[in-house]
Amino acid sequence: MLKEFRKSQKLMGNIFEITVIEEQEALANEHIEAAISEIKRIEKLLTTFSDDSQTNLINKNAGITAVKVDSEVFQLIERSCRISQITDGYFDISYGGIDKSFWNFDREMKELPDPELVKEHLKLVNYQHIILNAENQTVFLKDQGMRIGFGGIGKGYAAEMAKRILQQRGVVSGIVNASGDLTTWGTQADGKPWTIGIADPDNASLPFSYMNITNTSVATSGNYEKYVMINGKKYAHTINPKTGMPVTGIKSVTIICPNAEIADAMATPVTIMGIEAAIGLVNQINHLECIIIDDQNRIHASKNINFK
Repeated sequence: MLKEFRKSQKLMGNIFEITVIEEQEALANEHIEAAISEIKRIEKLLTTFSDDSQTNLINKNAGITAVKVDSEVFQLIERSCRISQITDGYFDISYGGIDKSFWNFDREMKELPDPELVKEHLKLVNYQHIILNAENQTVFLKDQGMRIGFGGIGKGYAAEMAKRILQQRGVVSGIVNASGDLTTWGTQADGKPWTIGIADPDNASLPFSYMNITNTSVATSGNYEKYVMINGKKYAHTINPKTGMPVTGIKSVTIICPNAEIADAMATPVTIMGIEAAIGLVNQINHLECIIIDDQNRIHASKNINFK
């Protein structure tokens, strides 16, 4: 008899919830532990919080020398740069120089950072200055002070890789949910498709809509969770890499596509680039859909989304 087994654990600074459909509990737990080990392995590669991670080695050597990395890290950076090209730089892993130094969304901020200082640091944000050498598998950041970080794509990548491990182990149905970036395959224990709720930005525990999905990934980027209020205005945690300022005007973005890494990566540019431009871009890309809720609670969606 097939049953649903799930476990939540804090990984990569987020709560990951792993669900598998299996007959035996012991086997289900083994599968889940294997997926958790895989996510921990990826966290080690990508984290900027540990001195010896490959990401940190690249950052430490910015402007100095190229760093040889694992093919996995190289390919992730390569894919990230391709997404930067497609999104005209609204997705940019070299935003690392801006993020932590100016914006702290732990509610401590009382005033906006100095625009001149932000402008200075913005010069370091440029994915075109990430120099990749495929033959030697090296990564070189052209300017001293440049930093890369995988905050915009890492969770989705980890979810995708955990799914791959589970599928290799013969798990025919499951969900890997990385705090709202989730990927599904197969069906529920009773054979029905997975039902995913899209959170209402004004009440995150109440979905405003449901979708039945399988073999699909969904990423939701909500500006209702992390923000600061300065002079009565709400500034959300998504930073526009072109201005160094947080996004305003959008409450949440949901991206639907087959791959969790792409869903995760696209949520940021779609949040930033303005609703019309974002929907125009999404409509040009096969198998990619989005739902945007603006500050007035208006819903905007790409062309293949039908609300019943």
